[in-house]
Amino acid sequence: MSFEIGLTLVAIIALIALSAFFNLSETSLTAHSRARMHALSEEGNRRARLVNRILGNPEKMIGSVLLGNTLVDVLAAALASNLAVHLYGEVGVAYATGIVTLLIVIFAAVLPKTYALAWPDEVALVVAAPMRLTIKLLSPATKLIELVVRQILKLTPTTRDDKANILAAHEELRGTIELQQKEGAVTRRDADMLGGVLDLRDLQVLDIMIHRTKMETVNADDAPQKIIDEVLKTQYSRVPVWKDEPENIVAVLHTKDLLSALGRSGWDVAKLDIMSFATAPWFVLDTANVKDQLNQFLKRKAQMALVVDEYGEVQGLLTLEDILEEIVGQIADEHDTHETAIRPQSDGTVNVDGTVPIRDLNRHMDWEPADDEATTIAGLVIHEAQTIPEPGQAFTFHGYRFEILRKNRNKITALRVKPVAASESGTGAGTKAGSRPSGDEDGLGAG
Repeated sequence: MSFEIGLTLVAIIALIALSAFFNLSETSLTAHSRARMHALSEEGNRRARLVNRILGNPEKMIGSVLLGNTLVDVLAAALASNLAVHLYGEVGVAYATGIVTLLIVIFAAVLPKTYALAWPDEVALVVAAPMRLTIKLLSPATKLIELVVRQILKLTPTTRDDKANILAAHEELRGTIELQQKEGAVTRRDADMLGGVLDLRDLQVLDIMIHRTKMETVNADDAPQKIIDEVLKTQYSRVPVWKDEPENIVAVLHTKDLLSALGRSGWDVAKLDIMSFATAPWFVLDTANVKDQLNQFLKRKAQMALVVDEYGEVQGLLTLEDILEEIVGQIADEHDTHETAIRPQSDGTVNVDGTVPIRDLNRHMDWEPADDEATTIAGLVIHEAQTIPEPGQAFTFHGYRFEILRKNRNKITALRVKPVAASESGTGAGTKAGSRPSGDEDGLGAG
């Protein structure tokens, strides 16, 4: 009799140990760093490859863990109850239930899960091999469970879970970046770059394009010498060419092609036919996704595209550099003109050009004015004010105060922006801030 009791006790301890193994495996395999495991796998670590292989079919892993854990827990409770009944009678069931529950919670759940959360990568590498064997042994039963679950899920067909998984992955990455930045492991600049990559999928071409009013173009009907002079004045290597009217872009002139043509003509400008070597323009919709547009740039090996609206009217242009600047920030070379469009002041305010994109101001100052309804600072003020304000007027909305410094015709050219306390924030109504500011205290000219 004592031998049977001892054997039952050993079986119960073994079952609790198996339960601990299942909990340890599940926690470590779901909490480990996938990036580190991928890196180890690329370095040739066999156990890391096994971990990745197991997680290649997470349904089997989870099904095996749940099935195995349920079996051992129920069996442990049954053996303990049977032993307690022999020793103490029917009241022994209550004793057995309490003791086994306590043992399972402490030694099979809390302790192994805590250990797995503390060292998820190391534990995942250790349990990978035995877990793989367990999955094979329980495969017939788990396949039956998967079949039943899938048949039930077919009763409510939907693809919303797929979209949720994609969004969850992006949000997980964004949350990890923000957490690492707060902890000091990632600098703000690096965090902005990583966040910029994730933001590409939320941006449209019209959000980052160069507006047509800022485009530098040449007239196809001008004399070759005049075209060359205008190309030399610009800082760009590609210049749109228009005919009849500025909005009618018919070609793109590359300075390298221009030099090649000059060389072939013996440097005789009069012999040049600009349209003979200018390339055909590439037009893209202003509502196109920036991430997709980046892929198109890479696929076509192109550097610039003309942006049109739904009516086919040219709205601006987009370059590969514009997209890259959304990730890495402003890119400047030795030929770029260095105009400071965002000028922090000593009193905590910031003077900005009206054409400054809201995203650039947010990134530069670590602010958060909404950019859903407008692209530029001036556009945001006009949208919220529902009018074209005059110099001297000020508006408070979204937790920031916007004071109009200068205006050229119907264009706001300079503003002063500062964050305000929540108690000062209004609903967006404009209030007269005083008379027109005297002088150009921020060093900007109109226009």
